[in-house]
Amino acid sequence: MRELQIVCVLVIALMAFVAADKDATVLRQDSEVNPDGSYQYAYETSNGIVAEEQGTLKNLGDEQAQVAQGQYSYTDPEGNRISVQYIADENGFQPQGDHLPTPPPIPEAIERALRLLANLSRNK
Repeated sequence: MRELQIVCVLVIALMAFVAADKDATVLRQDSEVNPDGSYQYAYETSNGIVAEEQGTLKNLGDEQAQVAQGQYSYTDPEGNRISVQYIADENGFQPQGDHLPTPPPIPEAIERALRLLANLSRNK
């Protein structure tokens, strides 16, 4: 049942993207939901949206969690191609893409202090 809910949410997301371009058509759409909780889907639209994802159930001790990895891309209103690769697991949604902001590097003195503190806590 959970897999069906995931597929429904993804279809709604696809409809929202397509609604932004009312003349867009679905060029390719594949999906598979398996009894073991694994699934995959992929689609491509005529306005350049491409997405695919694979997911499985992962045992976390006494519980199970749905984990997924995938990618999607589209063209933004300024004409730039946006591509995102992601993992979604017990640690949350973890996207990667050239357009996403990244934190500044940790200053060397702070990084050294963090290593020192980590070593001190290990030696207790």
